[in-house]
Amino acid sequence: MAVLAAPDLAVPDLAAPDLALSEAERADLLDVARLALATAVQGAPDLALAAVRTADDAGEGPGQPAGAERTGAAFVTLREGGELRGCIGVLDASRPVRRSVALAAVGAALHDWRFSPVTEFELAAIEVEVSVLGPIVELSDPFDFRIGDEGLLVVRGSSRGLLLPEVATLYELDEVGMLEATCRKAGLSADAWCLPGTAIFSFRTVRFGGPALGARAG
Repeated sequence: MAVLAAPDLAVPDLAAPDLALSEAERADLLDVARLALATAVQGAPDLALAAVRTADDAGEGPGQPAGAERTGAAFVTLREGGELRGCIGVLDASRPVRRSVALAAVGAALHDWRFSPVTEFELAAIEVEVSVLGPIVELSDPFDFRIGDEGLLVVRGSSRGLLLPEVATLYELDEVGMLEATCRKAGLSADAWCLPGTAIFSFRTVRFGGPALGARAG
């Protein structure tokens, strides 16, 4: 299941950027994920993070990566043979999105508690999927979201749970099923979404990906 399982999930910045990603930006972010994944499984995750250039450290000029100035939250999902192999998200929408993708890729490879760390020998069979999140909006009506098109974040006290939009399609969930599954992901009872004090947010994503060993630019 393509979900965030990180224990430090916090309420994200609701003023996330829009989802107008160019093809060049998508290709660049997929390259970032591949680089981070490859260096992480080789035992050098810090090298991947150090290699991610942003507008702050890349400067102006033609050598600047596509969309280096963009900020945003992101998830990286890894699959092997069609099965989930790791998924971690970075929800700080004020962070450069290239760094969010790099951090999420390293996390998905090494720090998803549901799986053993990905090894270098698995890379040939790994598919990488990047999801960049758009604005996250609090819902006054829990049913005011589009099933399959929007993901959900449930917040109650210190409990947090998030499901990406495609989870509803993968598991054939209706609106109630999606709400209940997000609550369970947060460690709450399935009906916590309808209890006072529970905040529910929705969001959309731009999703793209390819093989982990695909050609990287530059």
